[in-house]
Amino acid sequence: MNKSRILHISALVIAGEMVFSLPFHTTRFFRPTFLEVFDLTNTQMGDMFAAYGVLAMLSYLLGGPFADRFSVRSLLLTSLIATACGGLYMATIPGAVEMAFIFGFFGVTTIFLFWAALIRATREWGGDRVQGTAFGILDGGRGLVAALFAVLTVAVLAAYLPEDATMATDAERSAALKTIILLYSAATFAAGAFVWFIIPSPGETERAPSNPLAGMAFVLRRPIIWAQAGVIVCAYCGYKGLDNYSLYAVEVLGMDEVEGARLASYGAWVRPVAALAAGLIADRFDVTRSLGVFFILLTFVYALLSILTPDTTGMTVIYANLFVSYFAVYALRGIYFALLEETHTPRHVTGAAVGVISFVGYTPDIFFASIGGRLLDANPGAGGHLDYFRFLTGIAICGVLVVGWLMWLQRSNLARISQE
Repeated sequence: MNKSRILHISALVIAGEMVFSLPFHTTRFFRPTFLEVFDLTNTQMGDMFAAYGVLAMLSYLLGGPFADRFSVRSLLLTSLIATACGGLYMATIPGAVEMAFIFGFFGVTTIFLFWAALIRATREWGGDRVQGTAFGILDGGRGLVAALFAVLTVAVLAAYLPEDATMATDAERSAALKTIILLYSAATFAAGAFVWFIIPSPGETERAPSNPLAGMAFVLRRPIIWAQAGVIVCAYCGYKGLDNYSLYAVEVLGMDEVEGARLASYGAWVRPVAALAAGLIADRFDVTRSLGVFFILLTFVYALLSILTPDTTGMTVIYANLFVSYFAVYALRGIYFALLEETHTPRHVTGAAVGVISFVGYTPDIFFASIGGRLLDANPGAGGHLDYFRFLTGIAICGVLVVGWLMWLQRSNLARISQE
């Protein structure tokens, strides 16, 4: 692999993670602190993410076709700068209503001109033979970036709070979170600069002018596209479920908020290993079957976590299941877009396909946090978290069923091609 290819995929990796750091890292790694500083309930946070999800869903559909026409560099740069600007306002610690507007704004800036362009660029980088590896590197690399920043920002939190974090004042928590938000904002700006200098200029990649909606009708008529979207719905619910782990650590496992944030940051280190391993496995065997195996594994792990508590089993067993769930979720994320090549989606409609698949597949951004927040608030403490894992178990079972449908569609397509 030559230097230019390494720098190219590195720019995609860094941009692909930092654009999502403000809405997601701050709430995943520091959820107890975030709730406290912004004075939010779990339900209010869920509704904030619903605002993100509604606008993100529209952005997936509307933005997808544009990735087939315009340069990746311009699309990524615009998105990163706009998102970083939103982080500067977020650092002022506005109220709940304003935060809903900010998250809605993030729903546009992180998706509309960004997401389909990122997937298109990664697919092109992978070529015909290493699609699983390409997407494994993308998601695994994003996980490595997330883990490195988690280490840095958890250290910032620990530096601002006293040694006994339960004795921290509101002012100390607020100062820590403001600093963390500003760090993520600065890193997002820096990612934009990196993209500008590394991604090839528009003159080298620009495509012939065309109708940006071309190919959408073709994509919408393909049942296999809808099956791919169903796979992502279920896998993404598992990913959204990870956002609760730091709160679970505090409310069920008895950790303080620094320890809970640290546990979530440890989980982030699983992502690069899981995504890259899944990519290599998918290239060696089969993307669809690999997805099925990971969904089955996730079903068993969630089922166990829905009945285990520190009172009924050892902490080692709980930790083991948590980290297996991290591995399975990140493995699913690492390879589900490799299905584009396996299902023979034409490359010239990659953006349109990603737009439709993501429009459906990322709908959990609308409903998951709201449902999860209500489950936790309806049964505070360990009971709510067990209900949360039962909810995730049901979704993982749906994932197994959707993969079965996808396999049937693939066999049907192969049979039709052989007859022709």
